[in-house]
Amino acid sequence: MSFPVHPLDKALGDISSIRRQVARSTEFRGYGAATLASTGLFAGLAALAQSFLLPDPASHIGTYLRIWVTTAIVSAVLIGVQTLTRSRRMHSGLADEMILMAVEQFLPSLGAGALISIVLLRLVPANVWMLPAMWQITYSLGVFASCRFLPKPMAAAGAWYLLTGLICIGLGDARALSPWTMGLAYGVGQLIVAAVLLWGSKKDRDEI
Repeated sequence: MSFPVHPLDKALGDISSIRRQVARSTEFRGYGAATLASTGLFAGLAALAQSFLLPDPASHIGTYLRIWVTTAIVSAVLIGVQTLTRSRRMHSGLADEMILMAVEQFLPSLGAGALISIVLLRLVPANVWMLPAMWQITYSLGVFASCRFLPKPMAAAGAWYLLTGLICIGLGDARALSPWTMGLAYGVGQLIVAAVLLWGSKKDRDEI
């Protein structure tokens, strides 16, 4: 037995659908260039810390993970907080839809990176040297997925992370755990992201 749809419920459903469609066709401006650049700096500092504290990361993979997972969490929290506040300012009424869209685009790649890490650590610990490559490649997929609602040159950042990940695989051994395979990949990569965002905002100001 079907029940009639109340006109108000239908109207609210239509409005929600329209808002989602508008959000999907709007460039996301919730990421701040300065914040993204600072996460690149964090990667450089983490690489310096590893170079001094961990001369043999392959023999102390737990410490290696603590350094880089902590760096990733701090960076993610900083980006998340800034994105929430900036989105409310830049997108006002559409902020919730825009934030949800950004999370939907990036979350699968982050989840894949986490699951691959668990599999390598638990089932094939001899291949943990592949962790930096897997992190960089899955991160590149998240960047590529986000390109459709960010400035088009953002694809350059995705290409950078894909390239660095492939280079790490090409090393073929524990050399991939060097502090600079992560420090340079994310240090330079996040600066590319910040530069693209800064260029996009400057372009918007010039057009106005």
